[in-house]
Amino acid sequence: MPTPATTGRPTVTVLGHQEREVLSAVGCGLRDDEIAAALAVPQDSVAEHLARILVKLGLRDRAAAVVHAFDCGLVVPGCGPRARPVGPVPLTAGRGAGATVRISLLGPLQAWQGGRPLRLGHLRQQAVLAALALCAGRTLSPQELLDGVWGAEPPVANVVPVYIYRLRKTLHAGDGPDPVIEHDRRGYRLVSGAVDVDAARMEELVTDIGTADRAGEPAEVIRLCSRALDLFRGELLAGLPGPLAEMERLRLTERRMAIVQRKLEHQLRLGQYSEAIAELFALLAAHPLNEPVAAMLMRALYRSGRQADALTVFDRARRRLADDLGVPPSRMLRRTHQMILSGDEAGLGLTGAAR
Repeated sequence: MPTPATTGRPTVTVLGHQEREVLSAVGCGLRDDEIAAALAVPQDSVAEHLARILVKLGLRDRAAAVVHAFDCGLVVPGCGPRARPVGPVPLTAGRGAGATVRISLLGPLQAWQGGRPLRLGHLRQQAVLAALALCAGRTLSPQELLDGVWGAEPPVANVVPVYIYRLRKTLHAGDGPDPVIEHDRRGYRLVSGAVDVDAARMEELVTDIGTADRAGEPAEVIRLCSRALDLFRGELLAGLPGPLAEMERLRLTERRMAIVQRKLEHQLRLGQYSEAIAELFALLAAHPLNEPVAAMLMRALYRSGRQADALTVFDRARRRLADDLGVPPSRMLRRTHQMILSGDEAGLGLTGAAR
């Protein structure tokens, strides 16, 4: 992290006592009215102090002052101002003691505490929280966060400690001293048991789905798949910047597709063709080059007595593959097409299925 010595900026020794207190409070992310209340000074005086601080330290704006407060050691991530607490400003007002923070990643990033939505700040700060939630249980170093959120265009200064402090203040669970984000010499992580992340619950359900599948319980597989799919709620990590969010969007999209296909496959095994057809049509419309989905739809249509519609699905898939990718249908899709033409129900896996 840059320091005043390496940046060539003056140190806080040039500031008066109250100016240092104001800079500490600014570094903690407090607004001017909160600082005024905490220090028992007029709000206009806070603005005047901050203006003098910027001039004395050669800083551009308030954001630069926040970073400088951390660089100079006036503020330690998660510990508040080093000089003394910034007044009685309540950081957890209205939150129940021991409340669990819920974080949703399977859509636009959101967080709640006690049913109340939390304000998570601007997109880069949200992306830092998303990185911690996606890697729940693992410590991320500041460099990993910089690489994951900023990629090849890192910020001018290491603002990760600033964002972490603000997030800890926002996510603080209850009135106790324990934070939701832990910090040690290796980096930052979410406190185990303090945060409920929907992506983690989805992965637990995927494990349960595999157990039910191995036990030969197709109805239970369908039920668990439906529960997992109910957790998805729109565009994944919508709008969040950085290579980590982009990679996770792709991974979670594939995860959702795999769960959908698994559910539909078991519906076909149970002979629930009419229930599966509408969802398969919608899925193929969204992913027209997905050949396994096309094959499942063809099987469902054939078993429902709609052989002509099943063959039409094949023809459309074949044309789309040729036009978009310049390739013929895969062996799997061609084999499904041939078995429908020959009425090979055993080959289609339909023998003995309920009508």
